Amino acid sequence: MAAVTSFHSFTVNCNLGAFFRMKRSRLPCMNEVLQSSPAVKQPKLGCCPSLSQTHMCAALLDWGNLPHHVVLRVFQYLPLIDRARASSVCRRWNEVFHIPDLWRKFEFELNQSATSYFNSTHPDLIQQIIKKHAAHLQYVSFKVDSSTESAEAACDILSQLVNCSIQTLGLISTAKPSFMNMSKSHFVSALTVLFVNSKSLSSIKIEDTPVDDPSLSILVANNSDTLRRLKMSSCPHVSSDGILCVADHCQGLRELALNYYMLSDELLLALSNETHVNLEHLRIDVVSENPGQIEFHSIKRQSWDALTKHSPGVNVVMYFFLYEEEMETFFREETPVTHLYFGHSVSKEILGRLGLNCPRLIELVVCANGLQVIDNELICIAEHCKNLTALGLSECEVSCSAFIEFVRLCGRKLTHLSIMEEVLIPDDVYSLDEIHTEVSKYLGRIWFPDVMPLW
Repeated sequence: MAAVTSFHSFTVNCNLGAFFRMKRSRLPCMNEVLQSSPAVKQPKLGCCPSLSQTHMCAALLDWGNLPHHVVLRVFQYLPLIDRARASSVCRRWNEVFHIPDLWRKFEFELNQSATSYFNSTHPDLIQQIIKKHAAHLQYVSFKVDSSTESAEAACDILSQLVNCSIQTLGLISTAKPSFMNMSKSHFVSALTVLFVNSKSLSSIKIEDTPVDDPSLSILVANNSDTLRRLKMSSCPHVSSDGILCVADHCQGLRELALNYYMLSDELLLALSNETHVNLEHLRIDVVSENPGQIEFHSIKRQSWDALTKHSPGVNVVMYFFLYEEEMETFFREETPVTHLYFGHSVSKEILGRLGLNCPRLIELVVCANGLQVIDNELICIAEHCKNLTALGLSECEVSCSAFIEFVRLCGRKLTHLSIMEEVLIPDDVYSLDEIHTEVSKYLGRIWFPDVMPLW
């Protein structure tokens, strides 16, 4: 009996051995089928599920056979040095590295820290990429740190983009504006090369740079038919005449960001010309470089009216970084501002003017108001600014009753309501524990005031 059992066991083991040898011999063939098949199905091997899973993993982990469009998508998220390294993995990835679509959009990150991309990339690699793929670049941005060396490196690359059709250009300083610390002639020269050689620029972000009026004239001369967006806040070498030249000749301009000192009645009238397309977005930064030494000019109501008549849907966004005594000029007449942000303390008088002279107001953020209660001012805004949908308050004082009345007047159209708990002052009617219930009732959703975290 034992001999029979032993013989039976020996027969089964031999059969299993033959089975596995047969499967191993078929593995290359199976891999070819799996790689060529658009949909890989799980084979039914009943008695050997682990072997089936091994075959599946071998097929799915063959990264070299990923479709081009998948590898292309991955490459688009990689910085330049990582793209170059990945291209040496296999022939298929190297082919993707040279696909023109990969180089239509690219961001140069130029930093000087020890672990940064810029230090780890050999200049010859950058030169090779520019030589081979400059013609494909369309959407280009340069992100630099606070060092002058990074800004100069960006300009060196910029001046070499002579055989390309760039549509979007962005110069971004991640820390203090390093472009302002470099030679103005070097910057303008590099930017001029791009303006002359690119005939299809549609979007430009050159904030905090030494760009000047003559370089804007070159921009207009070569790209007036295509320019749609221009962001150039904090460019001290550009005058109101320089920005007026852009508005006069770039009839397709839809978005514009600038400092208040560049804003003029003539500019608003140029943007309101019947041959000009409807302006969609106008951002104005009101910043005082020398506190107490600058007297801000006023804009006539007729100029604002001309703009809103020509472009009724325009968003007028204003950022204020002024001290209270510097704001006397503003909001004395009706102003079509839609989004308003106060970065410094603002007086009760100015807030009172908003309700009377800003009927198009959609969003209001007040970072500070001192210790004066602004109950009446807030209710006036709710009564007259019928389009208001967002409010943010910090370092202000509002009684709980006045705040609830404000919310009641605005109702459910208030989609964003960010109020620090310290802003709300309990009174005889409502306490802090009760206010969230009343506000939630009028908003139609659960609401609580924001609380400053204690670390």
